[in-house]
Amino acid sequence: MRLSQFHLRTEKETPADAEIISHKLMLKSGMVRKLAAGLYTWSPLGLRVLRKIEAVVREEMNRAGAIEMAMPSIQPKELWEETGRWAKFGPQLLKIRDRKDQDYCFTPTAEEAVTDFFRQEVASYKQLPLNFYQITSKFRDEIRPRFGVMRAREFIMKDAYSFHVDEDSLHAEYRNMYQTYSRIFTRLGLKFRAVAADTGAIGGSASHEFHVLADSGEDALAYCDTSDFAANVELAEAVSPGSRAAASEALREVITPTQKTCEAVAELLGIGLQRTAKSVAIMGVDAEHAPQFVLALVRGDHVVNEIKLSKLPGLADYRLATEVEIAEYLGSEPGFLGPLNAAKPIRIIADRSVAAMSDFVVGANKPGFHIAGVNWGRDLPEPEIADIRNVLEGDLAPDGQGHLKIARGIEVGHVFALGRKYSEAMKTSVLDAAGKAVAPAMGCYGIGVSRIAAAAIEQNHDDNGICWPPAMAPWQVAVCVINPKNDPAVVTAAEALYLELNAAGHDCVLDDRGLRPGSMFADIELIGIPHRVVVSARGLEAGTFEYRARRAAESENLDHGALLRRLSD
Repeated sequence: MRLSQFHLRTEKETPADAEIISHKLMLKSGMVRKLAAGLYTWSPLGLRVLRKIEAVVREEMNRAGAIEMAMPSIQPKELWEETGRWAKFGPQLLKIRDRKDQDYCFTPTAEEAVTDFFRQEVASYKQLPLNFYQITSKFRDEIRPRFGVMRAREFIMKDAYSFHVDEDSLHAEYRNMYQTYSRIFTRLGLKFRAVAADTGAIGGSASHEFHVLADSGEDALAYCDTSDFAANVELAEAVSPGSRAAASEALREVITPTQKTCEAVAELLGIGLQRTAKSVAIMGVDAEHAPQFVLALVRGDHVVNEIKLSKLPGLADYRLATEVEIAEYLGSEPGFLGPLNAAKPIRIIADRSVAAMSDFVVGANKPGFHIAGVNWGRDLPEPEIADIRNVLEGDLAPDGQGHLKIARGIEVGHVFALGRKYSEAMKTSVLDAAGKAVAPAMGCYGIGVSRIAAAAIEQNHDDNGICWPPAMAPWQVAVCVINPKNDPAVVTAAEALYLELNAAGHDCVLDDRGLRPGSMFADIELIGIPHRVVVSARGLEAGTFEYRARRAAESENLDHGALLRRLSD
């Protein structure tokens, strides 16, 4: 490829609306251009990067035994109604209607479509297991698209779906995909972690997320500093701190006229924040599905984990209690809530750390007052205990092998063991070895192809631009020609080197645009080409080429043989 025949348009200024480094550099390098909110056109340069990523993904999926196919981007309402997701998926599902008033959606994921394909094609367990995948555009109507392609409305995704006659086969394929993803992200040159995760709206019995580690990551990851444990903070277990100390203080009411937060109360009383308990008032349902007022207690320095809370009985669809409900059940106003002196019977759920507390402080359910010296068993009945908080750095790891650290990550892949959620909902079956019709178990495996490009930039950049890992770079080598219009010998030598490097298997681009060296080198650095070779009249006289690796501090002058050896290495 000759850059004189290629469309490359870079920008000198940083776009004002770009918030994170990948968005800034993708716009400056000309990889993408905004069409509308959350919609981006991929330039020829950006498309080369996407195709490099897709190639690695495709090679490893094929190697793992998956079979590529393609499903429509627009799917009929009837399929999504079979699984209940037409209504359940929420406003992210972009719905459209055709001229016949038939309802469709732009697909964000294809469990329904692939299950419909499977039930028409496969009848016997002898045809299983099967794993179908595709690499296509998806659409989710994000309420606030941001960070460029990192959270775009339209994106490119590899989604795969496996079918199995039993759980053993599903779990074997789950491990296969886990290992395949690890190979993909390793080949792409990314620093990543696989973490246990919540199954979320997709559903299923097991789930792991693959995160590229980056300070700009939206997700917090908890991992052990001395073992292999890793999990999304949403899922990481907060272990019990140990046994409870005996009560040593008398129960007493303290005046807190304007102190409505645990931090303010602790400061007023001169105690540590960890000696206070935070009360979160929510509404759930009881065993008979009648409305139930619930008070969730976490330590003052902890944060309630909404996902953990929603998994408790009666709280799957919980919501925050209103001020009217708080007044009805607790006889108080927000800021002074607590488990004592409730106006009506309530359900109390204490986090493990709160259950281990003694002589702690809570709201008095009386405006302007808190209660100190509170103890379980003496002042309150023993509570319902559950893990309902986010872990913190320094907490004991759930595997008992060390302590937790917290890192930021960008999710680029997710694997799910779905079980029979979709096959049963869509009345899909195969005949097993005994001739009995059984619903196949399913797995689901996604990779955000376009998101990988942005995540890689977040992890690989410097002040001059992108530093692509070799597997993702638009080209591996740039041969830069100095003053091509006035020196035919330089042009001839550069052309010969360019052809030789491509023939030797190096993905090489010839920069023959005739730019001044400073502008040309700035472009090559900005777009992140790993190796730069400069052909100049001075170098030809000396019998050398000026070589510089993208991350190197200085250039080197290498003869022809040394240059070829360096690039081969």
